[in-house]
Amino acid sequence: MNFTTPKHCFEMLVLKEISKSFGGVKALKAVNLEVRAGEIHALLGENGAGKSTLMKVISGAHKADSGQIVIDGEVIEHNDPHLAKVHGIGIIYQEFSLIPELTVSENIWFGSGKKTGWLNRKKMDSDASALIHSLGFAIDVKRRVAQLSIAQQQIVEIAKALSQDVKLLILDEPSAVLGTKEVKKLFNLLYTLRDQGVSIIYISHHLDELLELTDRITVLKDGKTVATLETAAADKDKLVNLMVGRELTQLYPEKPDAFPDDEKIGIEELRSGTSRQPMAFDIRKGEILGLGGLVGAGRTEVLESLFGVTHRPPAILRWQERSVSYRSPREAIRGGWGMVPEDRKKHGGILSLSIRDNISLASLGQVANQWGFINHRKEEQVVRELVDRLRIKVGDIHSPLSTLSGGNQQKVVLAKWLNRNLNVLLIDEPTRGVDVGARSEIYHIIQQLANQGMYIVMVSSDMEELLGMSDRIMVMKNGELQGTLDRAEFNEEKILRMAIGAN
Repeated sequence: MNFTTPKHCFEMLVLKEISKSFGGVKALKAVNLEVRAGEIHALLGENGAGKSTLMKVISGAHKADSGQIVIDGEVIEHNDPHLAKVHGIGIIYQEFSLIPELTVSENIWFGSGKKTGWLNRKKMDSDASALIHSLGFAIDVKRRVAQLSIAQQQIVEIAKALSQDVKLLILDEPSAVLGTKEVKKLFNLLYTLRDQGVSIIYISHHLDELLELTDRITVLKDGKTVATLETAAADKDKLVNLMVGRELTQLYPEKPDAFPDDEKIGIEELRSGTSRQPMAFDIRKGEILGLGGLVGAGRTEVLESLFGVTHRPPAILRWQERSVSYRSPREAIRGGWGMVPEDRKKHGGILSLSIRDNISLASLGQVANQWGFINHRKEEQVVRELVDRLRIKVGDIHSPLSTLSGGNQQKVVLAKWLNRNLNVLLIDEPTRGVDVGARSEIYHIIQQLANQGMYIVMVSSDMEELLGMSDRIMVMKNGELQGTLDRAEFNEEKILRMAIGAN
């Protein structure tokens, strides 16, 4: 659904010729951006296009080398986080800024600047609960943030931003951790804020979202402004062409006519979170088995149970005329299983370690001599081969993982497991926060692995991705399996009905 141009048409924010360099690398090159009062303005571009740097300039986290920032008609000479906050700018980064050991309520009011002497915790909790409820969600505000799901943490971040007097709200990939139902609630919230005159900058790689939600779209490429266009005049092909400079002919790889053989892994007695009954299903060699369902349905818990992460009684795996159970990730890895987790920066890779060390981390035994010492020459050879194979864009494999874009970080996490002789790969949200170009490359890598006979189980909250990549889809609700669809039966409405229990 596209909305008309908002009533408030004056510019709340104007950026003129903004440039920013880090060392010899020019991240922003004379970028121009105008955001009207009371509009939802999308910022679109590949990873590395300069979106995050531009947002940090607006929020005062980075100081521009040159250019001009105008907020509500006032030229801002020396922007900083405090001044940006005073001017009503709130930002929610893709990497959350919450304090895990504090409660939801404490996180929301932390740094609010209100000096009231002794804390009235009852009022804090009451106000925090009312704020979250007004967003259309229900979260126990007395729980520690560390106990929340990623989706719930996202809602707390939004509530924290809205606890201030916000005139411009910047959201970086807010829907990446939300399911379909939660995304709709988020959209309704953003529509309400827009109608109240709040300006919103919305960053997302999901083109369907931008076409539905926003009023205008600005595209960045290589640190430059490519174009700003009315959403009503845009479509997917035009946006992709502006982003990557070429037509994206096929986002999803072709599917093979048949699987390599009929070999299967039977899963029995698998328990997932809130499930009342154990689950049973099978994984076929050479297929991508998709796991669908709403956030909190227990999909991630299925992967964790298979990989031995949870402390529940392990599932029974029947394969090649034998039965095994993995009680720890160590046992699963020894059995030829690998897992790419949902949060690549927290659980998938170690940001402070080099790209080389991250790739070889799961297979040091293969590059060590008989006394256990690492053969660095052999290690670098193996790493460079994987970097080339996965087309990971790196300047130096000795640089920290944190220096790479989201898509390339995800490829590094994949490369870590491809460095082992895997039989099964579990993947949780494979393209969260990844741009269209890198997403297509990751899809082709996953499909190639399946074509080579690997068993793959993939969790995805992106319906288009789930339908485009899966050979079969299992749909879950409240920790229990609702049904399984073959590719010929795929239907978005059918999946959603199963996910909400209305099938």
